[in-house]
Amino acid sequence: MRSDTALPAGSEVLLLEDDAALRKRLAAYLRSLGCEIAEAADLAAARRLLTDFRFDFAVADLHLPDGDVLELLRAGAFSENTAVVVMTAFGGIREAVEAMRLGACDYLAKPFEFEQLPVALLRGRSRRVAERREEHRDAPEEFFFGENLRGLRRQLDSILAALVRLEQRLPPVLIEGETGTGKSLLARWLHTRGPRAAQPFVRVNCAALPEQLAESELFGHERGAFTDAKKGRLGLFEAADGGTLFLDEIGSLSLATQAKILTAIDDGKIRRLGAAREIAVDAHVIAASNQPLAELARTGKFRDDLFHRLHLLHVALPPLRERGGDIVPIARHLLARLAQRHRRGTVAFSPTAERALVAHGWPGNIRELSHEIERALIFGNGPTLDLATLSAPEPSDASASTTAAWRNPAWRLPESGFAIDDIVETLVAEALRETGDNVSAAARRLGVTREFLRYRLAARRQSLQ
Repeated sequence: MRSDTALPAGSEVLLLEDDAALRKRLAAYLRSLGCEIAEAADLAAARRLLTDFRFDFAVADLHLPDGDVLELLRAGAFSENTAVVVMTAFGGIREAVEAMRLGACDYLAKPFEFEQLPVALLRGRSRRVAERREEHRDAPEEFFFGENLRGLRRQLDSILAALVRLEQRLPPVLIEGETGTGKSLLARWLHTRGPRAAQPFVRVNCAALPEQLAESELFGHERGAFTDAKKGRLGLFEAADGGTLFLDEIGSLSLATQAKILTAIDDGKIRRLGAAREIAVDAHVIAASNQPLAELARTGKFRDDLFHRLHLLHVALPPLRERGGDIVPIARHLLARLAQRHRRGTVAFSPTAERALVAHGWPGNIRELSHEIERALIFGNGPTLDLATLSAPEPSDASASTTAAWRNPAWRLPESGFAIDDIVETLVAEALRETGDNVSAAARRLGVTREFLRYRLAARRQSLQ
C-alpha cells in the first residue's frame, strides 16, 4: 500500500500562481516530491490547460490578474478527480471558505511552510475518496451461521488465516449462492474479521450497473471521456484503495469489463476512461454470484481466466431450505433485530408460526424471510407473531401427505447405507426425464427453485470433468 505521507509518484499538478518567483519555488519543491507540474500565471492559461490535460491536484492562488479562482470552481472547470487547494492571504479567509463550498478541498494562508502543501493535497484527495465511499456504504449486519453451517465456519476460519498470512497481496474471494442467501453479509463478515477491517468496505451491485456505465463506475473517468462526462469521476476501485471492494453479481458484467477487473486484480493497476496513464490501486476483491460461474464460463458468458482467478478461495452458501434446523433460530435472530429497528420491544413467534416458517420453501431465502418478518411487524401490533400476521402458509394436506410418504417409505434403508447425493441425483434425473429436460418444470416437481436446480446440474457437470 502507498504511504499516507507522500504524494503518489508521477502525480500531475496544476500550479496557478501569478507571483513568478513563488511559482518557481513551489514548482521546484513539488518536482522534488516526484510530481509533474504544469504552470499557469492567470485564469486564461489555466483554462487552456484544464481543457487539454487532466490533473490529480491543483494548487491555485485565490486572486489572479484576470479574475479569481472562484470563477473556475463555479464553472466546474476542475475534474471531480482533481483535489484543489487554494492559497490566500490572511484577509481572504472568507473567500477561501467560499472556494471550499464550491468544491475546493482545502486552503493554505500565505505565508506557509512548503511542507504543509503535500499534507493539504493528500487531505483533499482523502475527502474525495471518502465522498465516493459514502455513496456505496451500507449498514453492517451480522451473518448468522447457525448449527448447520459449522463446516462452513471452519472453512471461513481457514480463509481468514490465509488472508492474514498474505496481508500484503490478498487473493480474491468468490462467494456463490442463490439470491437472498446472505452473500453480501458474508462478504462484510470476512472484511470485518480480516487484516483490513479498519479500512473501507465498498459494495457495488454489478447487476444494477448499465453496461455502458459499468466501466466508468468501477474505474472512473476523466472529463470528456464520453458525451455526458462533464466532470471527471473517481472509480470504486480507487474508493476502495487499501480496503475491500465487494463486486456483487459479478457474472452480470460484460466480458470487456471482466478483462479490466482481472488486470486490476493481477497487476494492481487501473486506467480511468479517457486517461493516458495507469493508477496503482490496492483493493481486495470479494466477488459474489447467484449463478454458478463455472457454468457461465463453460458457455462463454464469463471469462475463464477470471473465473479461475476468483475461484482460488471459494465459498458456496446453501439455500435456506437446506438449513432446516437453522430456520427458526435465524427467524428469531431477524425478529429481534427488526423489532428493535421498529421500536416494538420484545416480540416472539407463536409455536404455530414457527412450524409454518419451517414448512415454507423460502425460494427467496433469508432475504424473503427477513421481508416477511418485517411485514408482520409493521401490520401486527401484539407481542406475538402468529399465522394471522405471517403470510407463510401452513403445510397443505398435499404437502403433508407427501412429507408423510417420505417419512414412512415402503422401502427400507440398506444395512450398508447409501450416499444422500446419489438419491438427490436420481431424483433430479427422474424429474428431468419426466419433464423432457425442462429445468423450470423439473424444479417445480422437486419443490426447489430453478436457480438451485441449475446450480446442482452445473456442480455435477464440473465434478465429471
